[in-house]
Amino acid sequence: MNRRAVRLCAACGATFLSGQLHAQWAVTSLHPPSATGNPDSRSSARGVGGVQQVGHARLYSGGPTHASLWSGSGASWTSLNPGSDTSDAYATSGTQQVGYVSIASNAHASLWSGSAASWVDLNPAGAFSSIARDIAGSQQAGYAKIGSHDHAGVWSGTAASWVDLHPAGATISGVEATTGLTQSGFASIGGYNHAALWSGTAASWVDLHPAGALVSYAYGIWGSQQVGQANFGSTHASLWSGTSASWVDLNPAGATSSTAYDNWGSFQVGNAVVGGIGKASLWNGSAGSWEDLSLSLPPGTWGATVAHDVWSDGSTLFVAGWGVNMDTVPSHTEALLWSRPIPAPGTLALLGLGGLTSCRRRH
Repeated sequence: MNRRAVRLCAACGATFLSGQLHAQWAVTSLHPPSATGNPDSRSSARGVGGVQQVGHARLYSGGPTHASLWSGSGASWTSLNPGSDTSDAYATSGTQQVGYVSIASNAHASLWSGSAASWVDLNPAGAFSSIARDIAGSQQAGYAKIGSHDHAGVWSGTAASWVDLHPAGATISGVEATTGLTQSGFASIGGYNHAALWSGTAASWVDLHPAGALVSYAYGIWGSQQVGQANFGSTHASLWSGTSASWVDLNPAGATSSTAYDNWGSFQVGNAVVGGIGKASLWNGSAGSWEDLSLSLPPGTWGATVAHDVWSDGSTLFVAGWGVNMDTVPSHTEALLWSRPIPAPGTLALLGLGGLTSCRRRH
């Protein structure tokens, strides 16, 4: 496929194949076709699970930002916006999605079941604002502003089901991810944000902050592992296994900074800044396992890229994120979906994919 053909495919939301034969990545632009060619349109994929991807899209300059749902193509785009000026979706599980909807300029944590009409307002009674960041089974997780500070918490389908996970002694806190039983996020201790882990109650809070770090956050959780970032003067993608002492530095050689946003099985995804440009990134448990997913895109067409979420059905690995399309005027972000087959047993080590043991997903 020549470069012009690749550009045309990207514009219409089609799939184009990686030139890296060993990687076998296919990348699909999820940018809604109705937004193509419109000034200041943009889209981003935040979550992936099953056949669904979620995120946001703006179709034209000055238009509302729509919480968005896809099923593998730009043409499948569905708006989840119930009439708000701003909404966003962060995660999906089964047939449900979570995020927020802006009501009178304040964010309200939100739950959907595949359509704008299914919208459920999760904002707890007395909360100034709230955001739902993740969902696993019947549990939604995020934070709500109680008084003047954000409090970590979880829901089970209604605003009234809100459970406050704010640790004693913290000033602010938030949940970024959940397995349905355990939650990861952050809590501000002594004025500095610390990566945090909970097991459903405020009293269960565990401080994951690595020794020597200035601040840290845990953005993703799968099984017994958490991912995020820790700052030691520069930001390093991070992996934990339930304790601060278990911290693993994922920052790849040559990167000036990096962040891991999510994990699944033995894989972690996020972003690493190399040569001043953000690169969508995949790891397999160590800094040395880093893979630059931007190499699977046509060279010269795409600028910065980010990977936000990862999931597998057991035969194919899926990564959701976004990239800056430099061929549009002006350039804009487009939601992207990476996919590649999972190698048969015996070839995992050859492709640097060892450690894959399950097809379960936290979302």
